[in-house]
Amino acid sequence: MSTIRVVWGSASAPTAMASYDAALAEAGIENYNLVSVSSMIPAETPVEAVGTAPDLGPAGERLTVVEARATTAGPGRVSAALAWTQSVDDGPGLFYETAGEMDHETVERRVREGLAAGQDLREWEFGDSAVAVESQQAESGAHTTAVVLAVYGESEPILSD
Repeated sequence: MSTIRVVWGSASAPTAMASYDAALAEAGIENYNLVSVSSMIPAETPVEAVGTAPDLGPAGERLTVVEARATTAGPGRVSAALAWTQSVDDGPGLFYETAGEMDHETVERRVREGLAAGQDLREWEFGDSAVAVESQQAESGAHTTAVVLAVYGESEPILSD
């Protein structure tokens, strides 16, 4: 079974898109086309917090992700958080994401509250949860982005023959 890797990064740049691209570079996934999905972890799928992604395939291919992302024009602070848990019987699990102009503690509290609410909606017995948080101060005159992403497996071709 493929692994889901949790990666994160933050960066500042002269434009919002440039700061997003630079934050993705910090996470090691700047050369892929990201396709967002909701927040379900398939059964029997390991999740590993790695920080920076390894080589996941050729540039330009598609990566499936769950993404927490916040961008601001400084001054200010941006934070992104991703929390996850899996059912104890190697069944499915959940990701919850939160991001915005807030501090590290607030974004972590909010993502844990969201994950708990998602667990309450399901009749599964869950194991321990985990959280990854990225937070950065935005200086005046610069755009800053913080991202935390769950990357599902390896890249796939975006075009067919």
